Amino acid sequence: MAPPRHTDEALQAAVALYNAHNRNMTHAATAAKLSRSTFQCQIREAANRGFLLDHPPAMPGFRIAQVTTAPDGTQHIQQKPEHGEQFALPAGHRVKGISTLVNAEGGKIVEWIKTTEDAAAQAASMEATIAALKEDLPRAEPVPVPLGGNANLLNQYTVTDLHFGMLSWAEETGADYDLKIAEQLLLDWFAAAIVQSPNASTAILCQLGDLLHHDAHISVTPTHAHVLDADSRLQKMIRVVIRTMRRVIAMLLDKHQRVHIIMADANHDPAGGAWLREMFAAFYENEPRVTVDSSASTFYVYEFGQTSLFYHHGHKRKINSIDGVLVGKFREIFGRTKFSYAHLGHLHSDELKSAPTTMKVERHETLAAPDAFAANGGWLSGRSAKVITYSKHFGEVGRITLTPEMVQGAAAA
Repeated sequence: MAPPRHTDEALQAAVALYNAHNRNMTHAATAAKLSRSTFQCQIREAANRGFLLDHPPAMPGFRIAQVTTAPDGTQHIQQKPEHGEQFALPAGHRVKGISTLVNAEGGKIVEWIKTTEDAAAQAASMEATIAALKEDLPRAEPVPVPLGGNANLLNQYTVTDLHFGMLSWAEETGADYDLKIAEQLLLDWFAAAIVQSPNASTAILCQLGDLLHHDAHISVTPTHAHVLDADSRLQKMIRVVIRTMRRVIAMLLDKHQRVHIIMADANHDPAGGAWLREMFAAFYENEPRVTVDSSASTFYVYEFGQTSLFYHHGHKRKINSIDGVLVGKFREIFGRTKFSYAHLGHLHSDELKSAPTTMKVERHETLAAPDAFAANGGWLSGRSAKVITYSKHFGEVGRITLTPEMVQGAAAA
């Protein structure tokens, strides 16, 4: 309990003054040279301790909230439960804001302290959990290397903003989407894309972020707490994402000699991206044909002969300003290569910007259906994903664009 604010002697003096002025709160406060609200608080505290002789002290666990005297001299005493213990900030939280209810004189009546999870503490906790789990994570055994494959070619399988765990209702948004649909759609897309792509020795699984719709037990965005339309529980989402991505990587290993994995940091699933990178890096550490970019940065690069490939979700830097950041951050790789390309997601729509002195920057559509927020807000776009083929010597040499309608049933076939 919080310590008393007034001594017994001070409260007894206030009661004496109160009685001397015929229990007129205003006159007594004036005589005490105090505001009426301050003097009234003293009288209430005196009543709690039993210093008003014509009524008993407050019951155990209660406090006297109000004492009023009727014109006939009858007193009415209102008791309320005692205030709780002194507030202590919960572990891992920070103060988000304070709301205060005041009376007419400006005195504080009650105060609400709003807290939220501390992002830095949450991230540190996630990193510690990942580090502990990696030690016992089963490792993938190496699988036979497929024959052939053009060593001068690389197929980049580019997917973004898949939002596993999002719920979309066709009557409202134009297309149904949930966890089951997302899993089947991605497997169908990769089955079709792998068959149609050139026989390249290297593949990049380019997952540009927002693979999970949310990455907490509540379905809100991590930074601004925007409420999201969610299909499932967090643990089920994680289970489906891991299962789906493992199947995708196995499909890529069946075709390509080497597979490089990009799991980009993004705004919907910053924690999810972190554990995906770390988990797959640990899981495939015994498979020399798989490499994972487990960088904690939000910018990524892959060097392929005379071609450099850059990646960013698009939530920090937009299409018109990203090239300068990438050149500065990866100066040596950019200087060694002749053809440079950057890839972004985030806005769910296609756009290509060519900066002649640096690189081509491309933003990509998503395979996912729009959610209610996008559909009702008029943010409409097509649905597709691309396989882009790069040469070690000539940069981009081909691409395949596949929509959901084009790949339906491909995995089963």
